[in-house]
Amino acid sequence: MGFQVYKFGGASVQNAEGVKNLVKVLEQTQVEDLVIVISAMGKMTNALEDVVAAYFEASLKTDTIETVEAFHHNIALELFENPAAPVFKKIQALLEELKGFLQRNKSPDYNFVYDQVVIYGELLSTTIVNAFLEKEGYRTTWHDVRDYIKTDTHYREGKVNWEVTMRNLSRKVPKKGIQLTQGFIASDPNGFSTTLGREGSDYTAAIIAYCLNAERVTIWKDVPGVLSADPRYFENATLLNFISYQEAIELAFYGASVIHPKTLQPLQRKEIPLFVKSFLNPQEAGTQVSVGNLIEPLVPCYIRKTNQVLIALSSLDFSFMAEDNISEIFKLLGTYKMKVDLIQNSAISFSVCVDNKYKNLDALVAKLRADFKVTVHENVSLYTLRHATEEALKSLEKDKKILLKQVMQNTVQLLTV
Repeated sequence: MGFQVYKFGGASVQNAEGVKNLVKVLEQTQVEDLVIVISAMGKMTNALEDVVAAYFEASLKTDTIETVEAFHHNIALELFENPAAPVFKKIQALLEELKGFLQRNKSPDYNFVYDQVVIYGELLSTTIVNAFLEKEGYRTTWHDVRDYIKTDTHYREGKVNWEVTMRNLSRKVPKKGIQLTQGFIASDPNGFSTTLGREGSDYTAAIIAYCLNAERVTIWKDVPGVLSADPRYFENATLLNFISYQEAIELAFYGASVIHPKTLQPLQRKEIPLFVKSFLNPQEAGTQVSVGNLIEPLVPCYIRKTNQVLIALSSLDFSFMAEDNISEIFKLLGTYKMKVDLIQNSAISFSVCVDNKYKNLDALVAKLRADFKVTVHENVSLYTLRHATEEALKSLEKDKKILLKQVMQNTVQLLTV
């Protein structure tokens, strides 16, 4: 087989057994020329987010970082047994870097500090995995992906500089042997760390595949592939054997969590197929995303997004919600970094469902109230039903209080409390 890209998420390397299983995947798939992209272990990004929060609350204590240290130390100890193994010094050096940044930092910018801190999850995980692969007899090369993938200074959601990134990757990363690097992280023109958005490791794999003209990308998950619904919330989830790029982008846009929304665009441009497979059963076919018909099998697909906010607006004088009103609303949504998931308007009202990722809701609402009557519903759930059938819709609506319903050609969206 030709040159490929594998991505292993946090669930696949959440403990020592997961790292050992990664080796089993390599043994069974027998791909010789490969870039392996790895996320932070388990819920380590969440743990590092807690470090950032404590830092800004001036409540950062030694044991906050010690939790991060102990987690990685214990996994390494189980994998290497000998605490004098070189990997422990590398782990400690990275942790000292992290502590040093928190002591030296003068920036009050939360997003900047966030990106300088959470990147250590990926640096630590790849350091451990790379050392274990070498222990198991693999000849691997560890790369700091920040040397290659370059973004702007939009911290927590860096926009990739494709020209520089492609030049770096194509010149410096071999397409022979096993290369190992981090997902999710990058750097700006000044050398400061940036991130590509939560779950951005999939996107990293796609960037590398695009720039190096990979034959295929495989995302290894704890599920058998892309399912028609999240089995934690919906019954009778069905494995989708095939999804077209177009359909996968639609599912990602509406919030399906298996594939990162940005991942598919570079792959589609070069028609590089994407496979989503189980790291527990690597020989199973999983799901293929590539050129072709929309979806197979053709079944209703359910997507659920929680912790959304519904903002209902109307004019103060009952005048029409004209184009200039709506233009101003969208300008404010952009200014306050609100991701829009659904909109609906009538002659005198405008409703928008947003994701308050950057915690700017209060400031946005205060600004809107200068010109509009505003009603806010927080902690609502947005359900999207693709390829809806009457039976599926009835089942979805059952026992729910519906705030807003929108029906399109083959997609229905419900906003509920």
